[in-house]
Amino acid sequence: MQWQKLGLVYGPDGSMPWARSHAMLPTPVRLDARTIRVFVTCCDADGIGRPGFVDVAAANPTAVLGVSETPLLELGRPGTFDENGVVACSVVDLGDGRMHMYYVGFELGTRIRYRLLTGLAVSRDAGRSFERHSQVPVLERSSAELYFRCGPHCVRSDSGFRLWYIGGSEWTELDGKSMPVYDIRYSESADGITWPDEGAVQIAVSQVDEHGFGRPCVIEKPGGGYRMFYSVRRKSFGAYRMGYAESPDGRDWTRMDDRLGLDVTPGSFDSDAIMYAAPIEVDGVLYVFYNGNDFGREGFAVARLEPS
Repeated sequence: MQWQKLGLVYGPDGSMPWARSHAMLPTPVRLDARTIRVFVTCCDADGIGRPGFVDVAAANPTAVLGVSETPLLELGRPGTFDENGVVACSVVDLGDGRMHMYYVGFELGTRIRYRLLTGLAVSRDAGRSFERHSQVPVLERSSAELYFRCGPHCVRSDSGFRLWYIGGSEWTELDGKSMPVYDIRYSESADGITWPDEGAVQIAVSQVDEHGFGRPCVIEKPGGGYRMFYSVRRKSFGAYRMGYAESPDGRDWTRMDDRLGLDVTPGSFDSDAIMYAAPIEVDGVLYVFYNGNDFGREGFAVARLEPS
């Protein structure tokens, strides 16, 4: 694949206390013929994340139309799974102004660094505001996925909802620092709220150089089948790179990382890392929104797939 990088789209200017830096995990949703709403997570001065949105023009995704002035969701109550950060990962448009936002809650640990679990927030005004479905996760920790049930990407299906996400129960030591180990997993739900305690492993880490993945995003492939865009945490780089896979049914995946063709650019905002690709098709053109160095400290960017 050949991509044209169109550059940074948006990064916080530091004027809003809840959004001093970062615009992480861009998550695009087509609002109408004119507008793409890109849900992002920004960080305050302490590095704690809260979700907001950036509206961009569908005809020119580098043109910003508007930015949320307040967070869509505040931190959870003390002692809850999302007390130390709320990171939007997937937004499902249910119609009639209703949306489901699946987000990751950060909970700091004592014997481990943190836990990452998935919560659900609901909008009834087309994504202008959200309310928690519950104070507890919809992907709660389980014996099979003890520390991480995060990085969700949810889509509707004829029978309910399909979910690709990150799950795991291990840590590894890298250069004296404890780092998470997790795979890409899959689950299904009739209502998008109640999920099994364990998902099926779809893409496992390579024991040679990989120790984890970032949020998978799945779209249908022209002519049938599915494409998955994800991020790969490699020990040798100490940072994320992008990965790509294809599947006939959304469950049996073949990795094709080398075919993606979207990598770092020396001297740019994505010189050391590139991650969190989120694809969206607009009038027959495929775009991906993504982050660069330091988990999107400078903001998010967009690239366009060139005709083959």
